[in-house]
Amino acid sequence: MTGEFCGANLRVARHFHALTLEELAEQVGKTRQYLFKLETGASTPTESLAGDLAKALEVEPEFFLVPPLPPLPEEQVHFRRLLTTKVGIRQVALAKAQVTQLLVAYCDQKLKLPPVQFDEHVARSAENIEVAAEQTRRAWGLSTGPIANITRLAENAGAVVTTFQGVSREVDALSVPGSRPLVVINSDTKSPCRTRFDIGHEIGHFVLHQGQVTGDRVTESEANRFASALLMPRTTFIKEFPVTRSGRIRWAELSDLKLRWLTSKAAMVMRARSLGLIDDHGVKSAFIRLKNSGESIKEIEDDQIPFEMPEILVMAMDILKTRLSVDARQTAKDLRVQPSLVSKLLPVAQRQNQQIATVIDFPTATFRRPGYRVGS
Repeated sequence: MTGEFCGANLRVARHFHALTLEELAEQVGKTRQYLFKLETGASTPTESLAGDLAKALEVEPEFFLVPPLPPLPEEQVHFRRLLTTKVGIRQVALAKAQVTQLLVAYCDQKLKLPPVQFDEHVARSAENIEVAAEQTRRAWGLSTGPIANITRLAENAGAVVTTFQGVSREVDALSVPGSRPLVVINSDTKSPCRTRFDIGHEIGHFVLHQGQVTGDRVTESEANRFASALLMPRTTFIKEFPVTRSGRIRWAELSDLKLRWLTSKAAMVMRARSLGLIDDHGVKSAFIRLKNSGESIKEIEDDQIPFEMPEILVMAMDILKTRLSVDARQTAKDLRVQPSLVSKLLPVAQRQNQQIATVIDFPTATFRRPGYRVGS
């Protein structure tokens, strides 16, 4: 290994694997204090130690050489529950995002991914947010009906959607704006409707909060309002929400409506309240009913709705292999990591006790598949 050692890259690789200094030091037979010196640039490892560190962290020794990985300031990342997310967990998520961005940039260089189409809007009021969602729908060529696959929609708009292993249980969702936006969803979520809403929420951040620090109550509420408006446009939802003149919800019809809109009954109840279709008492009664029926986390219709799977990274890797003869091993070599680490950058395909239907089999009558062209 020749070149200048970069301790910052060692720190990113360690955080990627959610290892403490003590845990990594034990694996390579060194002390915590010595590894701290390596990460801060106060010391340089021997070639043998660099090899041991690389093996433990599933990278090549060259990964530790300058230049440092492109920085990802925490204030640029849209963390759900920023104020309550532990610092260590945020460090792990940021490191995973940094390394994932290496693969995304690599694919962007080799292929022509869909152009980024997230127009900015200002969220000064609830009405501003409603209009922003409606204009976003029009810009993307959508009608006022249900969105069949919001994961594919986000990827068609130029975002990369994926999951992070080893951190998703702690982080509901996060997104990284920029020239190629990144959306990370929670692969352990039990509800496909919750996942769809999470993606709508992150789209809301891209549209409403460019350049803003988010994660506080105000920005999270604004992103939730946008997600609701994007998934359930008011002109159509007001006509379809099943409520009597006295404000009582017709639950059998609401169940059918969930299967049409692919949003949770809880989200539809909150949407109805924001549009003045029911009052606070109606919301309270609805949530008591959902809790008493055991539907606070997973609703009974969820098993009838397939999870949407991110496609863009998997398809890009397939096209790199079949069209450009660049397999995962070559990709890993170019990124200075091991193939096993590249596989960890791809979306998690399995969920416990849940059979995942690929989006290829999902209704897509009004949506195009993500398009790729080989770069010139």
